[in-house]
Amino acid sequence: MGYPQIRMRRLRENKLLRKMLSESTLELRNLIYPLFVIEGEKIKEEISSMPGIFRFSLDYLIKEAKEIADAGIPAVILFGIPKIKDELGTQAYAPSGIIQKTLKKLKKEVPDLFLITDICLCEYTSHGHCGIVEGGKIKNDSTLELLAKTAMSHAQAGADMLAPSDMMDGRIKIIRKTLDQNSFENLPILSYASKFASAFYGPFREAADSTPKFGDRKSYQMNPANSKEALREVLLDIEEGADLIMVKPALAYLDIIQKIRNLIQHPLAAYNVSGEYSLVKAAAKKGWIDEKKMILEILTGIKRAGADLIITYHAKEVAKWKEKLTLF
Repeated sequence: MGYPQIRMRRLRENKLLRKMLSESTLELRNLIYPLFVIEGEKIKEEISSMPGIFRFSLDYLIKEAKEIADAGIPAVILFGIPKIKDELGTQAYAPSGIIQKTLKKLKKEVPDLFLITDICLCEYTSHGHCGIVEGGKIKNDSTLELLAKTAMSHAQAGADMLAPSDMMDGRIKIIRKTLDQNSFENLPILSYASKFASAFYGPFREAADSTPKFGDRKSYQMNPANSKEALREVLLDIEEGADLIMVKPALAYLDIIQKIRNLIQHPLAAYNVSGEYSLVKAAAKKGWIDEKKMILEILTGIKRAGADLIITYHAKEVAKWKEKLTLF
């Protein structure tokens, strides 16, 4: 039986019915807001390629974090930019490092905000890579110990969740083991299990001052052409102890999000990355798009693909719209 007995438009005619039948719901509680913190005082620097996104010194970050919590955004993910960078990224795991200081301060000043930290070395190394470099190559196994040290220092400083993003083989296993051996067995790990070597990271690298000084990250981040490999990465990280899984980027990888959603029952996150944000902002500045509608359509699409959580630079904008988060 088809038309005219079946008319799909019957379910679209009434606004209230459209809302009632919405299959994917975007809610503020699903969003995580990225924050960049730098050394110094009284600093608020706008990132040129990311209008409306800033690097904050810790004193100004506290005020920003309070506003985020008051707006109803439940969580932030922290990225640190140290003054001193070296070959081994020592400030990533220094007890007095920028993220460690930030965690302690935020826990005291904004106790209701859920604090996630990025576990990687790229923001802290002088060469800009995510691991130890020897002979022009990024060494996997010797990097793992430093990642575990970084994770432990964040745990001790008060992180609520750790998010390893380096894409070294075995990092989830060593981080989970280290946490468990030091009485942090209840601290969850959000693994960047499916992280692709993407052109969409450009603005982030300006924000975090993390552009590689040589080569690229294709030997450890994934080939954008591959989906079966992404599923293998996910299953390996779950086996090693990951509690939540992430796909990064989001928009060009909605098929990956959906395939992973169909594969696992674990909570699934997606990172609506800097380049995706900047494309929207650039088009909006030109007057080419309806910015609000496009943001909501993008975030709803990520939810529809299967993400439970979305890391997005749009979170503060979405918070202003409160209950008006449906397109139809």
